[in-house]
Amino acid sequence: MRPGTWIALGSLSAALAVACGAFGAHALKMRLDAAQLDIWKTAVLYHALHALALVLFGLFRGRFAATGFAGWAFLAGTALFSGSLYLLALTGQSWLGAVTPLGGVAFLLGWLILAWQAWRGRG
Repeated sequence: MRPGTWIALGSLSAALAVACGAFGAHALKMRLDAAQLDIWKTAVLYHALHALALVLFGLFRGRFAATGFAGWAFLAGTALFSGSLYLLALTGQSWLGAVTPLGGVAFLLGWLILAWQAWRGRG
């Protein structure tokens, strides 16, 4: 994907993170217990951080010759990590907790790939 596409995806993801945060603070505040709300907040935090990571990656990709691997890892991490936590908070299905670490690994891979590509791009 071209750099602008990554920036657009990151921006849309950030908007969704803000909406999820507001939804949790207002609509879910009276429906979820404290532990579930804490799970929701963690999902929103990592969602928002990695939305910004996608924007950063798009800017980086526009400047350096970088593969899309880091961006795809950030997207996968958001879907697996934050997605599983959103669902866990809403449903209480504990098996979703087994999916969350896969998203964490994807986040880590994204950052490590980005670091490697930045280091290599310094040439």
